Amino acid sequence: MMDFVNQILFAAGLLFLVSILATVITPRLGVPLLFVFIIIGMIAGEDGPGNIHFADFRLTNLAGTAALAVILFDGGMRTSFKTFRVGLGPALSLATVGVLITMLVVGWLSSVVLDLPLAQGMLLGAIVSSTDAAAVFSLLSNRTVSLNSRVTSVLEIESGTNDPMAVFLTLGVIAYLQSPDTFTAQQFLFLLVEHMGIGGVLGLAGGWLLARALNRLQLNESLYPVFALFSCFLLFGLTALLGGSGFLAVYLAGLLVGNRKVRALASIRRFHDGIAWMAQIGMFLILGLLVSPHKLLTIALPALLIGLVLILAARPLAVVISLLPFRFPWREQAFISWVGLRGSVPIVLATFPWIAGIENAGLIFNIAFFIVLVSLLLQGWSVPLAAQMLKLYIPRTGARVKRLEVDLPGQSGYEIVSYKLPVDSSHIGRRPKELPIRDHSRIIAVTRSGHLLSYREWGVLQAGDFVSLLVAETDLERLDTVFKAKRQRADAAASRQFFGEFEISLEAAAKDLAESYGVKLPESTAEFNVGQLVLKFLPRPVVGDRLRLGHIELVVRRMEGGELREIGVRLPRE
Repeated sequence: MMDFVNQILFAAGLLFLVSILATVITPRLGVPLLFVFIIIGMIAGEDGPGNIHFADFRLTNLAGTAALAVILFDGGMRTSFKTFRVGLGPALSLATVGVLITMLVVGWLSSVVLDLPLAQGMLLGAIVSSTDAAAVFSLLSNRTVSLNSRVTSVLEIESGTNDPMAVFLTLGVIAYLQSPDTFTAQQFLFLLVEHMGIGGVLGLAGGWLLARALNRLQLNESLYPVFALFSCFLLFGLTALLGGSGFLAVYLAGLLVGNRKVRALASIRRFHDGIAWMAQIGMFLILGLLVSPHKLLTIALPALLIGLVLILAARPLAVVISLLPFRFPWREQAFISWVGLRGSVPIVLATFPWIAGIENAGLIFNIAFFIVLVSLLLQGWSVPLAAQMLKLYIPRTGARVKRLEVDLPGQSGYEIVSYKLPVDSSHIGRRPKELPIRDHSRIIAVTRSGHLLSYREWGVLQAGDFVSLLVAETDLERLDTVFKAKRQRADAAASRQFFGEFEISLEAAAKDLAESYGVKLPESTAEFNVGQLVLKFLPRPVVGDRLRLGHIELVVRRMEGGELREIGVRLPRE
């Protein structure tokens, strides 16, 4: 017995350490990290040198569900209300209408290609209909991808809210397959309202209660993150027992907790970041162990065809129809279509037919697994390239290099932030006390040439200095502007090409701009200034938005507190 326990601990430690070390190497190679986790699991499995025989679908379902609960709770905590408001409507449309359209297209194709009954084809379509929160959150946190806040928020919120719809559709089709003669459309609609309604109500109520409890309870500092973790599991389980969506509940609870002044929030976020990483690694390793690679070869061609149709036809069609009321630029629609990554969710959902005893459950599982591999390999590595090709990659102009949340006694919402002064900074030669920062922000350290300077050694600021400040989270956006790099030299061309050759005053007369460059404006905007002109056609702008006026473009350079602050003029290219 002890030998078995020791072997399990050794195997778990080895697999996790290899996966963690892979996070250092794979980004440099451009290989999707979650794909690597699955491959490591497959190598350790029955067809690989690890020769671990694992075929427990119930345990996989339990581990995958628990991991997804943690990942969604953590993702909710890291989604700000500001970005939530920007992308809520489009994301909800994608999470409902988009998921349904994807299921219908893939389900019909699967029934034809695999010669399955239509209901079983729809089951496969439901299983692969949602994007994966773990894959999307991991991808968008990658430093190589910098997108405007509207696209980022839509993708994050969609991936956090479309899992409940996919789970509901999967369970609904399984219920029909189990009782095709008695299951009615009315039952299906009732289940939908129950699933989403209970999940939404309990998620909001649970998040509010958790935030209140964290502020009122006097716990050991180390117990606050643990309390939040098991509150997440409690909320998920209670919601599911009552017939609601536990996935939706924990995401909404995380959203509420992460956007309130909560005691020990910084510790909770750091703890859950680590737990979410562990959940991702563990989930993908188990899923890799579960599959038998030799069985994938027999279904490779039909699975590849279904996967390509999902990526190249079903997902784009779902995006176009879902975003039709929101008038998204075609480039953003194309990018959102391409970032519809499939990950752990379809594989976890593919265990449901096994547990329910549905016919062809093995075939459905293997097809879903193969589609996930195709999605991660084809889409995962190419996201930065797609952003650049579609001209959605926003050059980074910030000088911020470090951000750390801190818990102050009796206060919350403060961070320690560090900036590196570029060679072209206007602050070089100034004393730190002369920096244009507000009274409630404090400079706490200056580091020069790898050495932490004492207060008496600060002198005047030099290029390459790291300035660290204690700041309120609400002041962070303004400080980013204060320390903004001008990006001369290597990044200058990319920055000018994207944001325009020069800045124009928001108060400048729009008709003067039009006359200077020989463009025509609508008569209704003849008396507008440039700021009013932009807001007329871009009512909810984000950084990177463009307004074309004849052969020139006005580009949103900076927003602060939801208000337009800087506009660039992009001249025609030869």
